[in-house]
Amino acid sequence: MGEARAARLLCSLERAACLAAAALLARLPAMLGYRMACWRGDWLSRHQTANGAELARNLRLVLGNELSPATAQQVMRDWFRLTCCEWVDVRRLRHGGRPLRRLVEVRGRGHLEAALAGGKGAILCSAHFGSYLSGFSVLHTSGFPVTTIGRWWYNYDAGISSAERRIWDLHHRPLRRHRQRPNIEPWPGRPQVAALAAAALRANEVVTICIDAPPLESDRARAVEVPFLGRQARLLPGAVVLAQLTGAPLLTCFMYRAADYRHQVLEISAPVAVDGETAATFERFASEMSAAIQRRPAHWNFWGKTGDLVNLGLIPRQPDTSPAACATRGPIADSSRRGS
Repeated sequence: MGEARAARLLCSLERAACLAAAALLARLPAMLGYRMACWRGDWLSRHQTANGAELARNLRLVLGNELSPATAQQVMRDWFRLTCCEWVDVRRLRHGGRPLRRLVEVRGRGHLEAALAGGKGAILCSAHFGSYLSGFSVLHTSGFPVTTIGRWWYNYDAGISSAERRIWDLHHRPLRRHRQRPNIEPWPGRPQVAALAAAALRANEVVTICIDAPPLESDRARAVEVPFLGRQARLLPGAVVLAQLTGAPLLTCFMYRAADYRHQVLEISAPVAVDGETAATFERFASEMSAAIQRRPAHWNFWGKTGDLVNLGLIPRQPDTSPAACATRGPIADSSRRGS
């Protein structure tokens, strides 16, 4: 018990150090700040061998022969780099988000404006991909009122202390500041989730939702199996159902980081028709998400989250993914769950 407590304390200190470093790097000129974030990611990839082994195993199990050994190694290195850069993104959301907004190109802005012109709001369907939460904040600071359906994971993880929760809460405060309403948290026993989302849409706002989240135990009966990353994954088609019930246009969006690591593109699609059968319509969105991940595998947050990959049905169940076991892996494994 003493060793586990010491491991958790060390993990907490490492997380605090990483987040403090991100705050400092966000104050530097962008070219230098993101370069140093990449150096930090390289250091973590070399020294967090347990996390690296987990990433390598999950990549191999899901993508198999699609990645050569050299490409898989590059994906692992970039995954650590992107994680550190995304922490810097959050801390650049100061002064109305201007320090980050000037580094992000929003493509498809006209699609979103046209969708909102109908007066029924718009639903942006995304994934835990790239710096997606900061991307939503950039949209909000660009004049689009954004509300997110999702949970702040650190509020509900029994494996972290109250001090850690306060650290994460402080780190994510800029994200919450750049939202129209508080997060709509889809926990069991909250039938008002759909009503809250519908209210935001009736106010002609943008509601964002990540469709790659594994269903909770209580929601598995509502999940549908769709082709995803070469397998059958269990996902919730709530975004499609919400669009069908409210008449709100449904669009996709993905946040891509450029080769220089500081510039990014937030790409928004034209509205996608949702008038067909729910499962078949949702399958098209899952296909878009799968294609985005296969093009930029390092951008997907879930490679470091074995338990979520198991719950999605992408890999077989592994022994001991408990919080106590995760506490020994270092900060990256948990901090990849950076948002909702």
